[in-house]
Amino acid sequence: MPKQLFHHFNKYLELTEEHFQEILPFFEIRILKKKEVLMEAGNMCTHNHFVLEGCLHMFFLNDKGTERTVQFAIENWWITDDLAYLNQTTTDFSIQAVENTRLLTITHDKQGQLLKEFPQLEKYFRTIYQISYGAALVKMRYLFGLTKEEIYFHFTEQFPLFAQRVPQYLIASFLGLTPEYVSEIRAKKRS
Repeated sequence: MPKQLFHHFNKYLELTEEHFQEILPFFEIRILKKKEVLMEAGNMCTHNHFVLEGCLHMFFLNDKGTERTVQFAIENWWITDDLAYLNQTTTDFSIQAVENTRLLTITHDKQGQLLKEFPQLEKYFRTIYQISYGAALVKMRYLFGLTKEEIYFHFTEQFPLFAQRVPQYLIASFLGLTPEYVSEIRAKKRS
């Protein structure tokens, strides 16, 4: 399974199998059951996670106690609270398994050591963060530029894998909609 990370690295740089075998010990495998919490708001954010199999969602609770999903992660995606991880502070977010999930995790300290020993990985992580930031900007553009109905259909058309794997209430949370509204627009489309 960790070969997925090897292939992911090699999408953005050239890494030999020998170097990858030296890199693997920096990571630990973690297995989560569906609904198990990986990271909880209020705790220190000490790990970065690469999804081998499964699906996670990152969320926070708003002032009304409603869960607001800000990010999903499926196979070959990274997930953490990047700012809290960088600054080694507490996080305002929680991460929970949507499905049974297998991860490779790396601590902040080990990632620092990894980058010292393998400086070519700086390019890899920079590229991953740039892609993540760009995706967040695109999401903001759609949230501000489309109607609620358009937002939902755009998401389900652009990301059919999520629409199939992720419960509708989590998609609604991610898009800033209520589950009831999503049910209404889905029913309207069927009729």
